Amino acid sequence: MKELSVLQSNVADAKVVLDTILELEPQVEEAARVLADALLRGNKLLACGNGGSAADASHLTTEFVVRFHKERRPYPAISLTANGGDLTACGNDYSFDDVFSRQVRAFGLKGDVLFAYTTSGNSENVLRALNTARQYGVATVAFLGRDGGACAGIADVELIVRHNVTARIQEAHKLLLHTICELVELRLLAAAEAGEQPLT
Repeated sequence: MKELSVLQSNVADAKVVLDTILELEPQVEEAARVLADALLRGNKLLACGNGGSAADASHLTTEFVVRFHKERRPYPAISLTANGGDLTACGNDYSFDDVFSRQVRAFGLKGDVLFAYTTSGNSENVLRALNTARQYGVATVAFLGRDGGACAGIADVELIVRHNVTARIQEAHKLLLHTICELVELRLLAAAEAGEQPLT
């Protein structure tokens, strides 16, 4: 039998992973509800992660500051990965482990929501951010991989992609991210049409 190319192998593997995340539908809907409720109350979204997950955190917040599919008003969302000054000062003066938790302390208010990404589940700075968020009354949604690692059992809503390849986990996280954005945007637009929120 002909050996699969790298692309064919990756696509086949991705299909298997994406099929497994269908079981996360209740958690996806709950994450969307938590975020939509917070934004409609006038609270904000915070997001964090490292490396590719940092890019996902920034991607997520951009979808709310700008828009996802539909024309609508902007909503407050801050990527804790975006400010190089804050990150390097905290890493230099305190510890890289504190770069997100310190920002949660600075920006997080009761009723806000933190979306935290770690494909291993073991990123210390993400773990500290989740714990700090709980102390400050900030709701938490964790995008995790493998078995959830040290972050398992901490967040209010967990989205664990149970796979061992980081690239496949990140791809699944991206689909979950977009699905949550779509669900939240539908809620935001419905509220605007009902006169509960300005449309633009």
